[in-house]
Amino acid sequence: MKMNLVAPCMLGVEGLVANELRFMGAENVQPENGRVNFQGDFNMLARTNLCSRYSERILIEMGKFTAKTFEQLFQNVKNMSWEQWIGKNDRFPVKGRSLNSQLSSVPACQKIIKKAIVERLKSKYHVQWLEETGDLFQIQFLIMKDKVSIMIDTSGNGLHKRGYRAVSTDAPIKETLASTMADLSHVHNGDIVVDPFCGSGTILVESALKALNIAPNKNRDFSFKHWRMIDENIWKQELDNALSQEKTNRDFRAVGYDIDPHAIDVALSNCKKAGVGDIITFEKRDIRDFSCDFEQCKVITNPPYGERLLDIEQAKNIYRIMGEKFFKKQGYTYTVISPDEEFEVLFGRKADKRRKLYNGMIKCQVYLYFR
Repeated sequence: MKMNLVAPCMLGVEGLVANELRFMGAENVQPENGRVNFQGDFNMLARTNLCSRYSERILIEMGKFTAKTFEQLFQNVKNMSWEQWIGKNDRFPVKGRSLNSQLSSVPACQKIIKKAIVERLKSKYHVQWLEETGDLFQIQFLIMKDKVSIMIDTSGNGLHKRGYRAVSTDAPIKETLASTMADLSHVHNGDIVVDPFCGSGTILVESALKALNIAPNKNRDFSFKHWRMIDENIWKQELDNALSQEKTNRDFRAVGYDIDPHAIDVALSNCKKAGVGDIITFEKRDIRDFSCDFEQCKVITNPPYGERLLDIEQAKNIYRIMGEKFFKKQGYTYTVISPDEEFEVLFGRKADKRRKLYNGMIKCQVYLYFR
């Protein structure tokens, strides 16, 4: 069965997600702001949840329409084929957002959408009451400029929750963002990646997973795996296929430095859970003592900054030290994410390329040095 699917993502990585989905075999891939629309069957649904490095989750789009009144919202939602997915005992909570629309009250929209689905299911199942004790079908809606999208979440927890980071340090970078930075740095098997502010090790783990073509979400659960209409063999097929594509020649190496011994302990634990503990090493080291003796190296890092952990002057001093330590060297590249618009001035040279991204709600730039 072919479905309309949606992959929400961070602003700035829509093109990356679109290319990833096309590579997986998705059809009619169309990037928009903060999301990528595509089509596929149950195998594609499972594959994208399992293998997408940059998407935040995978949604089934039930329908799109324009609504300026609650009656229009109710009737359009009620006309959708909810019984195709939701059983008479299943759970279907509703959540969503409304932006620049006549229907601006999110709680009111939640109630109307919930009521419409309830009325539809009661009619189809010939019951007066819905128990909602079964499988979870999280309903999501987005109303933007009176255009409504109604969706079912297939992922459960966001796809950035890979399952290896049970414990993290203060202000950790999101896994999807770390993976994006690894992609922008063109990380491959055979590379050496160094993170001098490694924290819980997320950038290094995501770099390793990408380099070795390891499916990032192979060790976690998903909502769709519990749905009766999806054959469990579909998940097994996709998992087996993903495992068969992992690189057995583990030529990749990574090194993490941090001044906090606790962070290093956490990072070691996370690497082991992710299955890459054998190719990543850690050491307690201050940025002032940073040096690399490798012939070639890709430095990828998320340094602490004023809005995150330090006061602004401390953060600026760190950027100056980085500029001294990250000097031009044949075979070396540097990728740094920061929200500070003065970063290049403090660092001491302009980036060869910049990319706007968000670290949580903080607008940042990724600065790329490779010449």
